[in-house]
Amino acid sequence: MPYERYVAVGDSQTEGLNDGTEETGYRGWADRFAELLAADNPGLEYANLAVRGRLTARIRAEQTEPALAMKPDLITVMSGMNDLVRPGFDVDAVCADLDTMLRVFTASGATVVTFTFPDVAKIAPLVRHLRPKVLDLNDRIRAMAGRYGAIVVDTFEYPITTDPRLWSTDRIHASPLGHARIAAATAHALKLPGSDLSWTEPLPGLPPVPAWRRASTEAGWAGTFLGPWILRRLRGRSSGDGHFAKRPELAPVASASTPDP
Repeated sequence: MPYERYVAVGDSQTEGLNDGTEETGYRGWADRFAELLAADNPGLEYANLAVRGRLTARIRAEQTEPALAMKPDLITVMSGMNDLVRPGFDVDAVCADLDTMLRVFTASGATVVTFTFPDVAKIAPLVRHLRPKVLDLNDRIRAMAGRYGAIVVDTFEYPITTDPRLWSTDRIHASPLGHARIAAATAHALKLPGSDLSWTEPLPGLPPVPAWRRASTEAGWAGTFLGPWILRRLRGRSSGDGHFAKRPELAPVASASTPDP
């Protein structure tokens, strides 16, 4: 079906972190998807309300009404992982906020797309204890989507989604290649012309990594990324402090400035 107005809501993944830089700006999967969508929908307008570090309750509170005010015919909702990784994660409360967004967005008549999350145990072994929570959250997202007729980009079952080359060194944000694959997965979920399951195809194999090097890599990741993240939580700070939506209003979609990986 044709689309005229696309709005993306969410957190840092939808903002596009690590697909670009602070100096050049971030592209990200939602921008990449908007470019794919515009190729078959001339005149498409696109807004991206996502802000890094946002929890689901704040996404619902800050982004729902502005999104609806733009009268979009397509909305993407990616949220929940920032909540899940925090101590005291309340899955019922998070899903109540997600449920509200999916309900009101679909009730507006828009096509709504939401997402499950990949296997964190394979992406970052030091947080493998979170895997049961991811499985539970994914099941709830599928159920909510089914309840309201939203489309699900279901990533968990595909091994490619945990390939380290699809993730930045922080293992939190997708790499440019990862963002490109998410955009392709979203296009396929919507059955855009030319889309297919090629986004699930594996990359060429990597050479075996000795156990000592894997241990060293995990220790380095913990010191460089996990430790500072924990420290921010203890101080009550967020990566989103002082940041705002990069594309708060609908605007025409420009052609891609950089090629896909």
